[in-house]
Amino acid sequence: MNYYLAVLKKYAVFSGRARRAEYWYFVLFSIIASIVLGIIGAIIRDKSGILSIIYGLAILIPTLAVTVRRLHDIGKSCWWWFLVLIPIIGWIWFLVLMIIDSNPGDNKYGPNPKMSAEPISSVPPQPEQQMNSQ
Repeated sequence: MNYYLAVLKKYAVFSGRARRAEYWYFVLFSIIASIVLGIIGAIIRDKSGILSIIYGLAILIPTLAVTVRRLHDIGKSCWWWFLVLIPIIGWIWFLVLMIIDSNPGDNKYGPNPKMSAEPISSVPPQPEQQMNSQ
């Protein structure tokens, strides 16, 4: 959930790099939210799917931004996103790009987020851990 919120905080940031975890957790939570909104729409008998449409429009820019940052993480420019326009093969190739690991070290898009960022955690260290680390 923290990765999802991190992407939303960087709403329209197209520069820099995004780790695989950031990209895939955002995709996972977006799919879950879409399913939940679809179920709610079915319960309230919303034939137009307006809830899903509003959600889709709300996350359009963050989705594009995190995808571009993910491409930057593997050393590709944002133009590689257009692979999805090639039927079948483009989608498969794009999926492979989203799955492969980050380029080690820095690249022209910035430092490797795996090496420079601390893990995202909402749990503060326990007092025992703080005493052991001193």
